[in-house]
Amino acid sequence: MADLIDEITAKLQAEFGFKQAGKYLQKGMCPSCQDKSRSLWSWSEKPYVVLCERKNHCGYQGSVKDLYPDLFNNWSERYQLPEQAKPVQQRNPNAAAEAYLQQARGFKLELVKGLFTQETYFDQRADNGKGAGTATVRFQVAETWWERLIDKPWRFGKKKANFRYGGTYQGFWWSMPALSFASPDAAAPVDAPKPPAELWLVEGIFDAIALSHHGVAAVALLTCNNYPSKALAQVREQIKRQGNLVAEPTLVWALDGDKAGRECTIRYVERARADEWKCEAAQIPQHGRKKLDWNDAHERGELAQENLDEYRYHGSLLIARTALEKALLMYEHDGRPEFEVTHHHRLYWFRLDLDRYAKARDHIEESIADGKREVMSDDELSALAIRDSTALQPIANCEPEALYYQRNEVTSEAWYYFRVTFPHGEEVKGTFVAGQLTTAAEFKKQLLHMAAGAIYSGSSNQLERMMQRQLERIKVVQTVDYIGYSSVHKAYILGKVAVRDGQVHEVNAEDYFDFDKLAIKSLQRSIGLSVNTRADEYERNWLGHLWNAFGARGYIALAYWFGSLFAEQIRAEQMSWPFLEIVGEPGSGKTTLLQFLWKLFGRDYEGFDPSKSTSAGRLRTFTQVSNLPIVLIESDRETKSGNQAHVKSFDWDELKDAYNGNNIRTTGVKTGGNETYDPPFRASIVISQNNQVQASQAIMERICHMTFDTRGFTPATYQSARALEKLEINQVSGFILAALKREADVLKDLANKTEQHTQFILEHEGVHKPRIAKNHAQILTMAEAMRRLAPISDDQFEQVREQLVTMAKERQQAINADHPLVQEFWEAFDFLNGTPLHTPHGPKDVVRLDHSRDPRQIAVNLNEFVEMASQHRQQVPVLADLKKVLRTSKSRRFLDVKGVNSAIRIKKDDGTSQETGRTVHCWVFEFPAKPNRKL
Repeated sequence: MADLIDEITAKLQAEFGFKQAGKYLQKGMCPSCQDKSRSLWSWSEKPYVVLCERKNHCGYQGSVKDLYPDLFNNWSERYQLPEQAKPVQQRNPNAAAEAYLQQARGFKLELVKGLFTQETYFDQRADNGKGAGTATVRFQVAETWWERLIDKPWRFGKKKANFRYGGTYQGFWWSMPALSFASPDAAAPVDAPKPPAELWLVEGIFDAIALSHHGVAAVALLTCNNYPSKALAQVREQIKRQGNLVAEPTLVWALDGDKAGRECTIRYVERARADEWKCEAAQIPQHGRKKLDWNDAHERGELAQENLDEYRYHGSLLIARTALEKALLMYEHDGRPEFEVTHHHRLYWFRLDLDRYAKARDHIEESIADGKREVMSDDELSALAIRDSTALQPIANCEPEALYYQRNEVTSEAWYYFRVTFPHGEEVKGTFVAGQLTTAAEFKKQLLHMAAGAIYSGSSNQLERMMQRQLERIKVVQTVDYIGYSSVHKAYILGKVAVRDGQVHEVNAEDYFDFDKLAIKSLQRSIGLSVNTRADEYERNWLGHLWNAFGARGYIALAYWFGSLFAEQIRAEQMSWPFLEIVGEPGSGKTTLLQFLWKLFGRDYEGFDPSKSTSAGRLRTFTQVSNLPIVLIESDRETKSGNQAHVKSFDWDELKDAYNGNNIRTTGVKTGGNETYDPPFRASIVISQNNQVQASQAIMERICHMTFDTRGFTPATYQSARALEKLEINQVSGFILAALKREADVLKDLANKTEQHTQFILEHEGVHKPRIAKNHAQILTMAEAMRRLAPISDDQFEQVREQLVTMAKERQQAINADHPLVQEFWEAFDFLNGTPLHTPHGPKDVVRLDHSRDPRQIAVNLNEFVEMASQHRQQVPVLADLKKVLRTSKSRRFLDVKGVNSAIRIKKDDGTSQETGRTVHCWVFEFPAKPNRKL
């Protein structure tokens, strides 16, 4: 075992800077208080817990199992495999189990020898469906057995232990051999040992063993939902056989300190008392993020008599019958003359009137002196006087409890998160700001606003004292104001589910996520993801329907959706992640495809129309998510005539910086200073519309375009599309969890394959822009990585690759061509330039729009162009929109906007012409070829 201790010590010294000092490790840097005096310490021989010696100011305690879980997850590899190298007669079949009980549980091997066996367990669904096996520590219990999984238990999800299938333990318990009176087969009235004065009832076998190390007789119920009616009946029967000289033990209910354990403790005490058992209780106060049980207390060295007395005190508070009884227990324990008391989820205020106490004590003493009362001890006299001089005032019909403090670092807003519990069991959670916790009136209003019917009737002084105790060293939870991936915390926050390092976590009872040393939650409430965490309910037959309905294009859309889950990591590594454009005629299935892809992520949604929102509204939408798609729906923007070009009210150039993950808009923050809010773009962009995006070259190069149409649709494709529509979110939302569990593999593929795929696309004729090749290569990389999750055949993947190459070629062609508005302009210009126009009055004009004297250039006044087009009934683009795109002209390269001395000549009545000599404001372009023009 020495090698494990050496590894632990080395890690502790490296991380905390411990110095060896005899039997202690000292002078470590506390991770909680960061005290410069270096107050952290542990034991040299058993460094399983590190503690801060500043108990009053810090009190940090850290379990080495939590700090370095990797050291406590490979018991078979560390201890069992070396046994295989020994001769058969020297091998220890229980080597891994013994090491686990000694090192991971802190037990003395001589106390547990013979109580367990080392077995094996295999689950083919574990480790993301790969299947996994482990050694176990098995204990016999009544008609079944219970075993703990000890090798890399995280592979089995939430499952940490296993019962024999079909066995039962209901009504019984597990006990140490020394408690043979509590065993079902202890029937000899003469030889059976007498029961102890107290019998502790705990949940886990390891808890019972831990207490036995400290002389406490304990039995394990295995779960808080197991009332040991049969075992108690057997104990009572055994005691009857032993005669009246044997007293029944007092039952000390010492279940876990979580909500279920506390509720069962109260219920079981009432039931046992109804059966005439004498009952008490013990509870370990729960302060940190991790639940502490009796085994934890044993490892921390916190099961001395003074600790047990404290746990008994908290147990007495839990099972107190009345609020006054509970208040008196608290007064006797702490000696405070006034304080708040919660009982059955109602809030009271206890106050000891010292004047009344003095008078009550004098009155009792006089009664004793007059012989009206029996003589009593000083403690008994004081207790009786206290009962006669206390006041218990109800101040709330509920129990408000401060859970933690949360803060938005960007806006500097902060809240205290509360849980309000009613006597009937209903719980409501919400926030209070600082001002609402300082005065009774504000607290009362917010409490009533947050929880229907919750009334606080106490004073501001009582509120202040209560808050002083509740808010002292309150837990701090970090926040993000979006849904999705937090690059700072390396975690995905997806509503009530989170994923970090490939592990799925569900939100705890206090509405935040615990990741080892990190507590985090999202403040975003407008977006809801409903992700089903049950892997056995995940339907996997949808991929065939997706391919039948949409073919390679559908798989590419899925690959982009998949890649969006890693957009932040991709941009951090490769500086960019492209936009995806899905265009198609009505009825081509765009909506069906998008809505299904959203179902895979747990969202019933299609997208939003940016033209219907303000710039501030778009900013909020763009910053609501991270590593999730933002779908822009910009459909049906044609004019009423139906024959004009697509007219946009949204400027696509707003998205230019989103390509690289930069901020797309900056706003001010209401802090009284000059702070600004310019969040980076953390999501991906999907554009879905009936018409293609027409924008600047910079935007066009950032888009991967796909066109969907109804060609090739068959009854089979229709049925597959209908099947996708019928699938429910809870059937397919497991996809997002399965994808995020493979984050490490995906990022590895990204680093290895993107450059290779980029070169592959550039080798094809018609693609020469590196950015275009890179964009499509990134999606190809995601499609290849996704095959582990959504497997397709090699032929199908080849179709995907060919489609992406085709998309890259088409995008290159679109970049090389002029904007459609520019094309319309030049078509109209060529028609109008040189066409005669006969006006009703005046001379005949030599009709030309080109003012340039240089045959290598074209100079046109746009106002003249619009006027002439109107006279000739030519439909031309809106001038404001035209000016936005004319600078991108490629067939006739834009040069400048300037004044040009006009070369246009006016024809006289005599048939001659003359120059006007005027200077005209013109847009100047390069003529595509040297023409043979006569000026």
